[in-house]
Amino acid sequence: MQIIETIGNQNLMNREKTLFLCSKMTPIGLYGKVFKWTDSLTDKDCIACFNSTDMESEVLKALLVAKVPAILFVMNRFTDGNNIQIERALQENRMLIVVLRRNEPRGKGAMPRLRNEYVLSICQHVICGYVNKNGSVFPLLAGRKDVVNLVDENTCSKVAEQNNQHERWTVAHDKMLLRMFYNDMGIHAIHKQLQRTYTAIYSRLHSITLSEELLKGREFEDYVLSLFNLQENDELILQEWQGDKSYGKVKAENNRNPDFVFRYRQNEFAVECKWREKLNRDLGKDLFPIKRIENYKHFSEVRHMTVTIILGVGGEPCNPELLYKIPLNEIAPIISGNQSIANYLHPASSFEVSMFLRQEENTKERAYTLSEKREKCTKDVQYD
Repeated sequence: MQIIETIGNQNLMNREKTLFLCSKMTPIGLYGKVFKWTDSLTDKDCIACFNSTDMESEVLKALLVAKVPAILFVMNRFTDGNNIQIERALQENRMLIVVLRRNEPRGKGAMPRLRNEYVLSICQHVICGYVNKNGSVFPLLAGRKDVVNLVDENTCSKVAEQNNQHERWTVAHDKMLLRMFYNDMGIHAIHKQLQRTYTAIYSRLHSITLSEELLKGREFEDYVLSLFNLQENDELILQEWQGDKSYGKVKAENNRNPDFVFRYRQNEFAVECKWREKLNRDLGKDLFPIKRIENYKHFSEVRHMTVTIILGVGGEPCNPELLYKIPLNEIAPIISGNQSIANYLHPASSFEVSMFLRQEENTKERAYTLSEKREKCTKDVQYD
């Protein structure tokens, strides 16, 4: 690992540092144990952490709200530039963001493990939240004497948190919840303010807000819509816009359909929007799972319209670095490697509707127009 960029107070690297680690999928019943530790910290401490799991993200927010000096380690580049608490901590010189890049050749080890090993080597102490014995963190810490575990086996067996579901969420509660949520204050600050369990808060947030993934998807959909210039083209109508709504694990069947259905004169076409921070090697698994593509093909056949995937990569969902326009029937060659996805790069300019219609529909539209003109001419002659 090598440091390629630092943002913030570099003097924090010279302080005695404690690394917080935890495994993925930390049971929510254990959050109280972890936050009891964060509440004990002061501005004399300096905590190093990552932001790659839900628990790590919430611990970072708790540290920033409590004004505990923190060092955040990220890979390749820092992307959370709009986080209010991070921005405030940087302004007050109590935070350092360290951007790392892998300098070992590929095949020499998994990147998360190499990252963890590097940060462990520059920290004097380690605090562990929940550690899954079958996960990657457990063997990494084997034999180390500077590790303190916040959660033991007995605690793990009693993770059930009493959830006061009978307590009604009033409008005032929801306003406070949303205000703190959108100020990036984290679940622990909300818990202390509203005196509700972490489980109840997560459940309520899930029911009244979009997840970050869905929020980014919606933001990219707005961007794609702006490329069609709907307000300036009266002949182009947005007929359908899928909301991807769900109730728990129950989802509407039409969630499988493409995001947009447009009507242009006598023709219809569909558009599916996808944004990714970066492209994975396995495009079939990440972007074009077989079942999803089959759903789009079925939709295309039943509704007699083209389906086009608009893919944004990098930058922000509202301003991607790269834009790809991929017809549905071109996905198979991309997945098989017969076609490079680079061939489908598209400039970030307004879309021409003709690019989304079937060839025969373009021909039919032109023929229909000429036929109308001939019919009109014939009537005019007869009338004369």
